Amino acid sequence: MSQELEKILDRLEQLLPPLPPPTDWKASIAFRWRKGTRGGWLQPVRYVHRMKLSDLQGIEPQIAKVEQNTRQFLEGRPANNVLLTGARGTGKSSIVKGLLNKYHKQGLRLIEVEKSDLMELPSIVDSVAGRPERFLVFCDDLSFHGAEEGYIALKVALDGSISTTAENMLIYATSNRRHLMPEYMAENLETKYIGDEIHPGESVEEKISLSERFGLWVSFYPFDQDEYLEIVAHWLKSFECSAKTIEVSKDEALQWSLQRGSRSGRVAYQFARDWAGKHSKKK
Repeated sequence: MSQELEKILDRLEQLLPPLPPPTDWKASIAFRWRKGTRGGWLQPVRYVHRMKLSDLQGIEPQIAKVEQNTRQFLEGRPANNVLLTGARGTGKSSIVKGLLNKYHKQGLRLIEVEKSDLMELPSIVDSVAGRPERFLVFCDDLSFHGAEEGYIALKVALDGSISTTAENMLIYATSNRRHLMPEYMAENLETKYIGDEIHPGESVEEKISLSERFGLWVSFYPFDQDEYLEIVAHWLKSFECSAKTIEVSKDEALQWSLQRGSRSGRVAYQFARDWAGKHSKKK
């Protein structure tokens, strides 16, 4: 009877989806969390974006803050979870990529997690606990529209659970919104004034409660015209364009930014690629 039962169980096992593969920690310096029907796993990123911090122009103070925090983390000293917020295309996610490129030889690793997978944070913590590397869990372009599962999971993971994140793990997130959620005029009507004190309403307090759990806030701002042109020039130099070519490109660079409605580092880089592709002699 037991043999027949074992045969039935073996057949059932064959019908089930495969178990998640073990993580190949040597395959990459960056990983993505993937979710399957029988659990999640860390998938190595085959082609990692090798961004250099030195290529990020006009945001040196922001780089210095995040880099200092990351060095503290790598050296085993106290460090904070980081929230990078502000204008689009100004280098928020590029800083994180640049840090990985600079410090991966010192053991820094990156785990990219989608918003929909944030409820899997406890499993990710278990996956990296005890590893010698230092992990940044990276949530890019993070935004919530209410008390979603991911919102609650992130809030608890940052500060609010009886358990804690692994000693070798921090959370770095980027967002265009300071408080990670949309803010409405009606919510300001909940504000109460008691004497000279301002007391925000419950809706505002709830939205602030997530962002304030990040220990380090780093803000990014739109570039002015001169800063934008300096970034354009930097990228054109990297594409081996001559000084004369760079000077000639300024008017078109400004027209490009007007068409895109933004003077950002991303727009400057995209213009430089377009211009260099049209005018550079190098194939």
